Amino acid sequence: MAMTLAAQERLAQDENLFKKRHSLAHVMAEAVIHLIPEAQIAIGPPIDNGFYYDFELPRQLKEEDLEKIEAEMKLILKTKAKFEKTVVTKADAAKVFQGQTYKMEMLKALPENEEISLYQSGQFIDLCRGPHVEDTSQLDPTSFKLVKLAGAYWKGDNTRPMLQRVYAYCFHNGSQLKDYMNFLAEAEKRDHRKIGTALDLFHTDEENPGQVFWHAPGWTVYRIIEDYVRGKITKNGYQEVKTPSVMPKSLWERSGHWAKYRDAMFVTESEKREFALKPMNCPGHIEIFKIGTKSYRDLPLRMAEFGSCTRNEPSGALHGIMRVRGFVQDDAHIFCTEDQISTEVAAFVSLLKEIYLDFGFGEDKIIVKFSTRPDVRVGDDATWDRAESALAEACKKASLEYIVAPGEGAFYGPKLEFTLVDALGRHWQCGTIQVDYQLPSGDRLNAEYTGEDGLKHHPVMLHRAILGSLERFIGILIEHHAGAFPVWLSPVQAVVVPVSNVFDQQAANLALQLREMGFRVEADLSDDRMNNKIRKQQALKVPYQLILGGQEVELNTVSLRSRSGEQKNGLPFEEFLNFLKEKIATKSDI
Repeated sequence: MAMTLAAQERLAQDENLFKKRHSLAHVMAEAVIHLIPEAQIAIGPPIDNGFYYDFELPRQLKEEDLEKIEAEMKLILKTKAKFEKTVVTKADAAKVFQGQTYKMEMLKALPENEEISLYQSGQFIDLCRGPHVEDTSQLDPTSFKLVKLAGAYWKGDNTRPMLQRVYAYCFHNGSQLKDYMNFLAEAEKRDHRKIGTALDLFHTDEENPGQVFWHAPGWTVYRIIEDYVRGKITKNGYQEVKTPSVMPKSLWERSGHWAKYRDAMFVTESEKREFALKPMNCPGHIEIFKIGTKSYRDLPLRMAEFGSCTRNEPSGALHGIMRVRGFVQDDAHIFCTEDQISTEVAAFVSLLKEIYLDFGFGEDKIIVKFSTRPDVRVGDDATWDRAESALAEACKKASLEYIVAPGEGAFYGPKLEFTLVDALGRHWQCGTIQVDYQLPSGDRLNAEYTGEDGLKHHPVMLHRAILGSLERFIGILIEHHAGAFPVWLSPVQAVVVPVSNVFDQQAANLALQLREMGFRVEADLSDDRMNNKIRKQQALKVPYQLILGGQEVELNTVSLRSRSGEQKNGLPFEEFLNFLKEKIATKSDI
């Protein structure tokens, strides 16, 4: 399909921004050399949201150096220096970069007869393919900001020198930069790690990296979500199972995971046999499927598990509860015939949309990617044709719009990936469904059923998850809602606040009465003044406070205060009950 004019304009803008970022990286390197003439320059590419440059320097840069470098860059921009490209031989380039260790190493790695492109602006010359803007006057001095220092091994090799990396944000103009800085500030406020501590939801421990300690409020949220999903899948014909957390090496070898994922597995030994903590649930589900005789009449068989998995993620990649070593997947595998693929995928998509909507993500907040066959894959083209056609048919049945991602499928089959867009516009890939002909095959784990023809067949296996991992999904929800969960998810839905300690017993009785009705309600019977109690509960983002005094006790009413500060006095108790029930049933906010 021909590119639209709007798409062409976006592409041109992206290419122009790439040039600006690339050019400013050169300007930053020139500024550093002006300030520190002994600097050894390495690489300085454009990246998402900005650019960076790596240096070897005679001293460690400090935060205050960023301001000096930035000021020097702005002086350079005023020179209106042109970015001039020259093509030279490798020998000529070596003369230019004599004394620059890293540039010389990069040159040596290039083929002898290759022509080398250099870009010069002012007195600075870099080994570079380009492209760049025409001259520094096209670079807005308000459009960038140096923001961070970091260490980076040369070529990512921890046996090579540690260089100093200077990061910068960069956009088309100062207004866009300001918007992005505001976005980052808001994202910082929503950081699930900070909110998790403030609301007493969970903690992690440096001595036990990648494992989550769930506190009572956080575990309440966890159980609510798990029970909610359990109810949904039960209604949709899934059988819930539980497989062992430790399984033998022999199983992982047969499944192919030992060869492919061994480095990410925690391995142990018992009685001279090797075992591994499971990094995924699929082999265990096939082992259950294989027990007893299966017929085509038993298919589709939908097998679900809240499966506890463990993966040996690098410590540097861990991030709160978003990236952990121990996690639980809302995992399921659908064993079906080839003819059932499209129907089962369509049913899964319907269930997924229903669940996402209840968590506050309507269809306009879901992005779907259809990932097709990669270059390196197993199975013949005819099988891939059928699998991709079945997925496409399922998308049609589900009226699902998607973006095609050529070559991004799993090595064993195509897949759909579902990405959620949160309150800040950030993208989080959560759900997936993958078509797998290989794992249940005779070459792997040999799952079989008896077909209508009386012969043995291998089922197709659909790997599917909706939330992904519960830990990560809860982290997403925390940041999406900034910790202010909708009423149905909130660990405490209401707190009874007596106007004075004289009404403590009545407050305790009201909280108990509401808990017996199934609501999560507490009473604040501390010695704090009422206003302090209100501020405390607002800080804890409790949806509602029930202010209780003499008039409320006498008339059997409550004064209802929401965490937003709105208050309705003298609300009849029955009216409050109906109000709270409706908020929970509709899964709406306060």
